Amino acid sequence: MRSIRGRSNSQDTADGWLRRAVLVVALALLAPLGIAVAGGGATAAAAFNPAAFDFWVDSPSMGPIKTRVMRAADGNTNRVVYALDGMRAREDLSGWEIETSVAETLASWNINVVMPVGGQSSWYADWNAPSSFFGIPPGTGSANTGSGATDALSGGPGKSYRYTWESFLSQDLRWALRDRLGFNPNRNGVFGLSTGGSAALTLAAYHPDQFSFAGSFSGYLNNSAPGMREAIRVGMIEAGGYNVDSMAPPWGPQWLHMDPFVFAPNLVNNNTRVYIAAASGRPGATDGPNFGTVNGMALEALALVNTRAFQVRMSSLGATNVAYSFPDFGIHAWNTWQDEANRMLPDLSASIG
Repeated sequence: MRSIRGRSNSQDTADGWLRRAVLVVALALLAPLGIAVAGGGATAAAAFNPAAFDFWVDSPSMGPIKTRVMRAADGNTNRVVYALDGMRAREDLSGWEIETSVAETLASWNINVVMPVGGQSSWYADWNAPSSFFGIPPGTGSANTGSGATDALSGGPGKSYRYTWESFLSQDLRWALRDRLGFNPNRNGVFGLSTGGSAALTLAAYHPDQFSFAGSFSGYLNNSAPGMREAIRVGMIEAGGYNVDSMAPPWGPQWLHMDPFVFAPNLVNNNTRVYIAAASGRPGATDGPNFGTVNGMALEALALVNTRAFQVRMSSLGATNVAYSFPDFGIHAWNTWQDEANRMLPDLSASIG
């Protein structure tokens, strides 16, 4: 890796901080009752929004995939943004719909909102194989016990089939939205939280004709740094019992394809408008005194170190196409991401369609 990416004093310092942050987050994820994303503090009414509708599209490898769509207030079909979920994405609704009012706000800005549903622990990537451990096929373990470690051998999405989310979002869903709803397939926006933030940058880096804007909130943007793969391994086991080795072999082309630190030159060369945010990890007034807050603090600390390293990387490339947001307060939680989405909106609106 060092010969591929090179090193700098700034990067060495970032790696030092990263090692400490990885230790903190690994301990948090391994603690009893650990959760991968804190959920407190969201300001919107939870769950189903009748203003959105289901949009089903077949994937050759994953079968029928549901997306929730909310139309722009003025009815245009030119301005489109994809909102990606995090590691604990559910199979019924997007977290953006469950936990926030972001979709309604985007629609009021005359932007069509596309919210893919599902893909727990997928990183919205094309995987090597269905998730399995030790070559044991899924369906032989207990499912839905609440612990990823005991669910590791259970069946389910990404275990019963191979995840191909990047292909789905950049091909199957893209053209279905054009053909069935008349949506513009070019100069779209994409943003996401946590692992979805990393995925948003990946999509924009490799599909520049589709995405002219990408936003990452609390993303893990330096995945090949020391300790990161094992931190990701722990997180994916905890979030549904998924195996990072099924997703991508260590340090191979597929793994590097997913690392924003590595593909940063693509974003600069494509002149993609990029919005990057990570909070301090310090809880705000609405973050209660509970384990979720402690866990959210650790996860945000790791995201912040990753994001600062990515900032150094973009600076070394002379990037002028990126905006940063580093609020003084905020943890890895939906209230943080809703606030960030609202701050991002003017930049997004000016960069799509």
